[in-house]
Amino acid sequence: MDTREVFVLGLGLKSPWQLAGQRLNTSREPHTLELEVNADRGAAYPCPQCGRSCKAHDFQIFRWQHLNFFQYHCEISTRVPRTECPEHGVKRARVPWARPGSSFTLLFEEAAMSLCREMPVSAVARHVGVTDKRLWRVVSHYVTEALGRLDLSSMTALALDETASKRGHNYVTVFIDPERSEKPVVFATPGKGKDTVKAFRAFLEEHGGSSESILEVVCDMSKAFLTAAGENFPNASVTVDWFHVVQAFTRAVESVRKAEHKKKPLPKGARWAVLKDLKNLTKHQAAALTELITSGFATATAWRMKEKLRWVRCATSARAARWRLTHFLRYARTQIKGDPLLEALSSAIATVQNNFERILQRWASNYSNARLEAFNGLFKAARARARGYRNTSVFISMIYLIAAPLRFIFNS
Repeated sequence: MDTREVFVLGLGLKSPWQLAGQRLNTSREPHTLELEVNADRGAAYPCPQCGRSCKAHDFQIFRWQHLNFFQYHCEISTRVPRTECPEHGVKRARVPWARPGSSFTLLFEEAAMSLCREMPVSAVARHVGVTDKRLWRVVSHYVTEALGRLDLSSMTALALDETASKRGHNYVTVFIDPERSEKPVVFATPGKGKDTVKAFRAFLEEHGGSSESILEVVCDMSKAFLTAAGENFPNASVTVDWFHVVQAFTRAVESVRKAEHKKKPLPKGARWAVLKDLKNLTKHQAAALTELITSGFATATAWRMKEKLRWVRCATSARAARWRLTHFLRYARTQIKGDPLLEALSSAIATVQNNFERILQRWASNYSNARLEAFNGLFKAARARARGYRNTSVFISMIYLIAAPLRFIFNS
């Protein structure tokens, strides 16, 4: 097999296309292997719409960046005709090695997409020698094409949560199908609140699903999410994930600690002593926690209240959970009574009381937001590696690339 045959096989050339020439251009930086592809004079070309063999109307030279040949960049050039179809008129013919409108070959785009899934797009752009904006257009194209093929006809439950797209009040709401064992993200949209749930309902129905088929929605205790779930999914029961119950009290404990610290000094290490799991405390933090408890600090009272949530969570049935949660709320109210420093806990207690039945639904449900919270960590890590994204749309594309079931992404 000679060099010419290697190039023809690597490019997948078929009639009427053939390799007309190749040369290594050392006058360019970086050095570039230039491949020229042409067709026989008078050859017929398939119409891009109907596939009928047609004669060429005229030609225009196009170039595409291909995968590197060893250490050299590689470029393909050819005279692409416009076909003259009796039915569809004059149309630009398609070439088998690249999609219409792209200046990269299909193999180059596939390699770039694989890299973009694992590392920052800016780093991939430097590696392959193009601008990151050009790569983002490639990512956006394939993600959009693959999403168009997503089938949600069997979806019966959903979980949703927001994640920050960048510092400040900039959010993306992510929806997952908890029944999917891998790549569960099915939709992501800018913002948070009722409009995002309405947008997902429209997306669901565009992809074969039905709002009436959704039987369970798992979310946090946001009034906007809870209201929107009832309005858009009439047959769904709403489950408040336990993670958000713990999160509400954890934030309240931190508020108590800050308020108390303004009035009197707390032991060094008190912050992480009341936020971390007991098993993960350092000796210094364990000593700080002991001092908080023995000295009667309000922060210690708040911490004990948060820890009693573990007792509620260990209930083995919905009936036991109801009894434990009722007694927990009663205990919590007695603890904060008459102490202004513990006032921050009253909001968390009221929030749990208002969502009492939705929280108990957790014991009847097979779903939780745990997977979504884990993916949020991956999204934030990707954002950190990239040192932020220039806009929300590229962040959403990366969310889909990391966690959406886009198995057709390289076939689109």
